[in-house]
Order: sequence, then structure tokens, then C-alpha cells
Amino acid sequence: MPLFPGTSWKRAITQLIALYLAALIAGWAIGRTWLPLALVSMGVVAWHYWRLWRLLARLAGGRRLQPARGNSVWSEMEGLLHRRQDDVRNRKRRLLDMLRAYRTAAAVLPDGVVIVDRSSQRVTWFNDAAERLLGLRYPRDNNLPVAELLRPLPVALWMTAGQHAEPMIDAPAPHDPNIRLNLRLIPYSEQQWLLVARDISKLMHLEQVRRDFVANVSHELRTPLTVIHGYLEMLDPSDMPEWTPMFDEMRRQSQRMAQIVEDLLTLSRLEAQEMLSEETVAMHSLLRTLQREGDALSQGRHRIEIEDVAGADLIGSTKELHSAFSNLVSNAVRYTPSGGSIRIRFAREIIDGVDGAVLAVHDTGYGIPAQHLPRITERFYRVSTSRSRETGGTGLGLSIVKHVLALHQARLEIQSEVGQGSVFSIHFGIARVQQRVAHGMETA
Repeated sequence: MPLFPGTSWKRAITQLIALYLAALIAGWAIGRTWLPLALVSMGVVAWHYWRLWRLLARLAGGRRLQPARGNSVWSEMEGLLHRRQDDVRNRKRRLLDMLRAYRTAAAVLPDGVVIVDRSSQRVTWFNDAAERLLGLRYPRDNNLPVAELLRPLPVALWMTAGQHAEPMIDAPAPHDPNIRLNLRLIPYSEQQWLLVARDISKLMHLEQVRRDFVANVSHELRTPLTVIHGYLEMLDPSDMPEWTPMFDEMRRQSQRMAQIVEDLLTLSRLEAQEMLSEETVAMHSLLRTLQREGDALSQGRHRIEIEDVAGADLIGSTKELHSAFSNLVSNAVRYTPSGGSIRIRFAREIIDGVDGAVLAVHDTGYGIPAQHLPRITERFYRVSTSRSRETGGTGLGLSIVKHVLALHQARLEIQSEVGQGSVFSIHFGIARVQQRVAHGMETA
């Protein structure tokens, strides 16, 4: 596309050449050739400078240029700039309409949305739901530090984790503790965070109703199961040998039901707890206890080894951690064929420059198919129903492990391959690790 469409550029060159020829002829006529040429040149420069100055003044003032009038080069330039201005204005109008539509959509969202500047951690915008859920007010709270506005929630410490920040679940609203919130921090751009607050009060109420129901039902089932199991133990089927297998199966199933009830009560108790006792967990003696329990359950069918190379202890509840570790060891024993091996290893680890500790239970069992791993910690979820019943599992062990670890700010990782065994690893942060005063064995 030529710079100036049409014939305006050619017309301007032709007019300029004609003007200079006329000036040259007039100079010959008066005997001074340079004088008319100089006057014409000065006039041409002055006229073009004036047109350029007028155009720049209109552009600098933000004035809208008019459509092209006439057929000069400057008219064509003003017309071209006029069309460009129209394109920019139309594009800006469309962007403003899109921005208004997005802000309108964000304003009517049921979740509270707060845009926070990354560097200063100040609020730059929030929607109507954020006023209701977080107690923010416009324009009073605009451009104020978000940590001060959401006090007493530990927002400042939470935001230091950035995009790795875990959702803040079941957090009380700053202005109303009866409102329970789920807070998420989402990278919005290189300069901003998106803080999303969701009201989960009804969900938490339903969850509390469910927990109360499970706890009450479990308590109610405990007494009749105890009576049934007691009478079964008193019965002597020696007079009717053919009834012996049935009585043995009834005893096993009553014991299994009693264990399920106990596990449900344990889960209810863990879910009701918000914090645990902070005590030193002597890992050397605890690992020895796990080995003895594993040997008792295995009855010599497996080789169970422990490795204690961490030179450290943990901080938390000895009872609850023992329960979690024991669940992993008993699962390894149950799902490892006779002649297999189980190794319990406690060691230090460094992940992304952060120090910590890990307890891993390695087995050479059947392994878990990959599609089952995301759901393996759900209640009563079974990879193989028949095998679980044969081994006496309740389907609640890993759920108990998950809740105990959540109370200790630890996480569970599972690596498994069918036919090759599994590795269940529990990772503790540096806040839960304590240097051991008296070192125990390093390898056993």
C-alpha cells in the first residue's frame, strides 16, 4: 500500500517543479536568477512548516482530525491519520466494553474476588461478594494492605508462599466468625494476585452433621456388637462339630465389625480435633515397636527390616503418629505374599532447598494399579474387595493416616507398580523435625 494513495504525491511534485521553473524564468528576466528561487524556496519551506506545526499541535492536544479535504499531500496525511484515530477509538471502545462486561461478571460472582498487587500486597479491586464475605468496603479499603484488612487471618505469612500456597480451608471470616471461608491464591498476572474467597458455611455444617451421625451410630453399634461377640465366645459348638466353621466365621465377622466401629470412632475424633499435643516422638523406640508389631502380624511369613538414618525425632502426638505408621506397616504385611520383605526407613530429606524428614514403608507386595492411587485414601475404597476381606482390612486405615498427617502438616506420597510392590512415604516439614539428643541405631 503506498504511503499516500492516489495522485496527490505526484500532483505536489509537479506543482513544485512548475513553481521552481517559473521562479527560474522570472530570475532570468530580471537578471538575478537566485532571488526568485530563494524566495520560492523560503515560501515553500515556511508553508510546509506551518502545515506540520498545525498538524502536530492538533495531535498533541488530542484533537480529532477531520476527514481529508482537498487533494494535497497534507490533506491525504490528515485523512490517513483521521482513519487511524477512528480505528484506535473503535478498538478502545471495544476493549472498554469487554472490560465492563468482565467487571460486571466478576461483580455478580457468588465468590469473593480480590485483586492484590504482588509487590506491595495492597488491594487494587474487589467485587460485591468480597464486601459480604470479607467485610471490605469501597472506597475505604481500596489500596490498603490486604493483611491488615483480613486480620486476624495469617494472610501475610500465607501469601509469602505465593503460587505454592495451599488453600486456607475453613477459615473464619474476619468480620463474622460464623461464616466459614475457603481462601485460594491464584496467580493473576506478573504484577497481581487473585484472592478468591468461597463461603463454605453450609458445607461445613453438613460435614459436622455427617461427623456427628457417624460418631453417634458408631457409639450405638459398639454395645450390641460387644454383646453379640461375648455370647459367641461363650457358645461351645463341640456337641455339634458341623457348626464349628459357622461359629468361627461369625466370630471373625463380629470382630471385623467391632474394628470398623473403632476405626470410625477414631476418624470422628480426628476430624473433631483442630490441634494435637506437641511432644517429642522418640523415633528410635517407635521404629522398634513397629518392627515388633509387624513381626507379630506376619508370624514369620515376611522379613521386616528398619533403617534409622535420620538422627532426629519428630514433634507431635506419639499416639496418633504410632497409629498412622502402624496402619502403613500392617497394610504392607497384609498385602505382601509370604516370603516377601518389608523395609521401614526413617531419614532426612531436602526438597527444593527445604529440610525435613521422611518415613517410608517399602514392600514387595502385589502393587496398586495407577488408576486407584488418587482414591486410595478414601473411606472404604478398596482396590480388591475380595483380597481386603481375606486379609481382614476395614477400608479405613489410610483415611486415618491422612487425617493424622493433616494434623501434623505432613503429606503422604504413594509409589506403586503392579507386581513390583509399593512405597508409602510420609514427608514432614522442618517444623516437625527435632535433632535427636541420644542417637540410636543407624541401621537395623
